[in-house]
Amino acid sequence: MTQAMLAGLDEVSAHFSRFRVTEISLSKAALGQFDFEPILTSARLLAEARVDAIAWSGTSGGWLGFEIERELCRRIRAETRIPATTSTLALLEALELTGARALGWATPYIGEIQERIIATFAAAGFSCRAERHLSDRGNFSFAEIGEDRIERMVREVAAEKPDAAIIFCTNLRGARLVQRLEDELDLPIYDSVALALWKALALAGADPRRVRNWGRLFSVVPRNDAPA
Repeated sequence: MTQAMLAGLDEVSAHFSRFRVTEISLSKAALGQFDFEPILTSARLLAEARVDAIAWSGTSGGWLGFEIERELCRRIRAETRIPATTSTLALLEALELTGARALGWATPYIGEIQERIIATFAAAGFSCRAERHLSDRGNFSFAEIGEDRIERMVREVAAEKPDAAIIFCTNLRGARLVQRLEDELDLPIYDSVALALWKALALAGADPRRVRNWGRLFSVVPRNDAPA
């Protein structure tokens, strides 16, 4: 999906590295998947490609907390000298820049993860107007969820009139739905994959506004600094 969003931006390339994530829950083993070292190992490999920005395209900050992800970004920059961001921190910035406070959440996660996400954002001043979750422990299975099911969740939360709807999971195929649903529902819809790219482009010195037809997010100018 990231590559599709970059189509037409010939001077911008995307490079990928990964680490192992097989389950999303609050078990000790599942939480341990997000220890820094595997992520830093992936970042070091990306640094060898001399990239201009590194984005953790994942949403674990929603249940682990913003400060953990800020520290991760600081660690990535300290080791690679490359600015870094995450999908979750990019979402926080987009909400702050646009003034959206009451949110509608569409995720594939189990209930206890969903509750943590809502609580994390509530502590930062964002209320939950509506939420839908699919009670899936994933991770691979998230990518098998059809766009029709994701669209249904977005429509259901949109019916409660939030300031913005959030498709919160980088393994969901939600990005292609955003432009059409925004036009129809007259509601900002922020997809996690798009958010990571939006912020990474700014960190790399590119203008996200050149990404067309992928939603209102790309008309917003992000800060060009890494998370503090």
